[in-house]
Amino acid sequence: MQSQDVAKRPAASPTAPVVDVEQAEAALVEHYPRLVRLAYLVLPPSLGRNRRVLTAHALTQRALPRGRVSASAIPAQNGGPPARVSSRVGEGRDGDPGYAFVRLQVVRTALEAGLPLSFRAWPKRSQLPPLLPQVWGLRLFPRSGGADELALDQRLSALSGPARAVYALRGLEKLPDGDVRRVLAAAGVDEVDAALREADEAPAQYPLLDSPEFDPCSLHARPTDLMRRRQHGKAALAAAAAVAVCGALLALPGGGWGPDGAAAPAYAANPAAEAALNPGKLTRIAPTAWELSTRKDFSVWPARGDLTENTALLRRALAVWARPGESVQVSATPGTPSGGPAGPPQLLYAGTVDNARVVILYDGLRIARYAEPKDGTKGAALDFARVDAATGTEANAVVLDRADGNVRYLTAPWVKKVAERDLLKPSAGALPMTLTDGITSPLASPAQQTGACTSWNVLQLTDDTGTRLMSDLGELVPAHLTAGRPGAAHEVSGAETQRAWAPFACSLGAMRSLGVRSVNAWQYAAQPLPDASGTAAWVCTRAETWRGGGERVLAQFHTPGGTYGAVAAKAQDVAACGARDPQVLAGVLWKSAAGSWYLLAAGGKDTKSIRATGGVTGSAQGGLLAVKTEQGVQAELNGTLADGRTITGLR
Repeated sequence: MQSQDVAKRPAASPTAPVVDVEQAEAALVEHYPRLVRLAYLVLPPSLGRNRRVLTAHALTQRALPRGRVSASAIPAQNGGPPARVSSRVGEGRDGDPGYAFVRLQVVRTALEAGLPLSFRAWPKRSQLPPLLPQVWGLRLFPRSGGADELALDQRLSALSGPARAVYALRGLEKLPDGDVRRVLAAAGVDEVDAALREADEAPAQYPLLDSPEFDPCSLHARPTDLMRRRQHGKAALAAAAAVAVCGALLALPGGGWGPDGAAAPAYAANPAAEAALNPGKLTRIAPTAWELSTRKDFSVWPARGDLTENTALLRRALAVWARPGESVQVSATPGTPSGGPAGPPQLLYAGTVDNARVVILYDGLRIARYAEPKDGTKGAALDFARVDAATGTEANAVVLDRADGNVRYLTAPWVKKVAERDLLKPSAGALPMTLTDGITSPLASPAQQTGACTSWNVLQLTDDTGTRLMSDLGELVPAHLTAGRPGAAHEVSGAETQRAWAPFACSLGAMRSLGVRSVNAWQYAAQPLPDASGTAAWVCTRAETWRGGGERVLAQFHTPGGTYGAVAAKAQDVAACGARDPQVLAGVLWKSAAGSWYLLAAGGKDTKSIRATGGVTGSAQGGLLAVKTEQGVQAELNGTLADGRTITGLR
């Protein structure tokens, strides 16, 4: 019976690695979508899609340890020596024991959530509906997949919880059966062999697990039962009226807060909150402080603008930051908390820009931008961007205003010159822009363009140390563009690197609104094309984010004479093409001028061999592969590096 499948948690091995809370949190944040998907797959479908989604998020968010813990997934066996921990179980993804720990917690609690409640014992926390997160008035469920995904979901719903865990660990985590046994045993499953045999009966359609059908982080929303809500609303009307009266009495002026404009009502006074939201306590940096400082970051930006002494405006901005009203449009880049400041923030700007009053604040972790119309507070907006550890180039500019497809920036005090450059036209040169008290003239924003990509305008900033390019990707802080092999990237300031970026500029559109910190592009291979068609360039583009997760990697293929590069492969949350692992392997189907189709693949200079399997079979020594094939075939790519390590193709 399923109630017998999950046993008491075994003791950890005394030789296991120790995981700190911070290490586990970093792993959870970096791999959060994967862990939530794993929990969603293991949870019983009988919960319903809405509760299953919320429970998956709740279990994943509760996977952190309370202190330093053992990361071992293998207990000692019957009093004997501790079992050996394989690298894939004991150390998790990329050798991270923190990931192994939180993955084990997610699997264990998801299995416990499927156990039936019993009068003989207190229910486990995972068996109860989650307190958080909760969504009122909406039902949330993943996007529907195709017929194959539906059939697989029905097949998985017929499996027991441990069997679903086996299937998910095999397909999602790519674990061999030996490591699956260890994880399930550590999660307290008694009948591991039975779970493995049961999972064998399900079709091995593991690629379907990456479908949106099983993605509880990409959701649809629909209303709950409207008639029942109306009945409950009538029953609660009297209580709501009493609360409203009490709230109005508590919100009466008396603490010196003054009008808060678009902010929601303040129901209670808190000394710490009042200090953080008091305009008189805002941190203001002297105009020349940056010249004497060894640091170049937002902490040395002076307060600028014509409204820095407008106490009423600053009070509204701070109050809306702490508790935005229903009419305020709030946005935040991924991974950016949107709560109020913990202490008095630093004022970077307060002034009039076009037809709006704008306030920009900095609290050491985030940039907060408040904007309201000149003639009132209706239509006010509040935007957040994460900028922790931003230094130098990353603290060079902040979006001040967007209007009519244009963007205007507030630049750092050390920026001497600004210019506009079209990445698609490297030979056209840069167009100088005006710079007044750190504010640039308007620049046509590529983040807001629609239709065909015919230009990609970037901001060129020059200070005493050199020239740099920054691209607007729809966020408060523009992304820093670089070129060169990971670990040795350099600025896109010379004619050669600007020409190298040109075919791939439009691919930046795939990185909008992802919380991108920097984007690096580098050519990792050049491949002679069959049928004497010239030489193609293979370029890898990697976007690093402020939150340290969600990195997006694109492998792009550029043929001679073409204007744009074609995206051959893409991946997210991988180390490939980065400073930790600069290796990359990708392939593409290409048609020659003679009408023949080829599978072309390329790896970096450390790639010693490439092998294609599946719809195309072939191999080659070195980092280049060209195999004649047919249109529409699919293949799997594997490469071997000089150190013997195996890599797979991006997809």
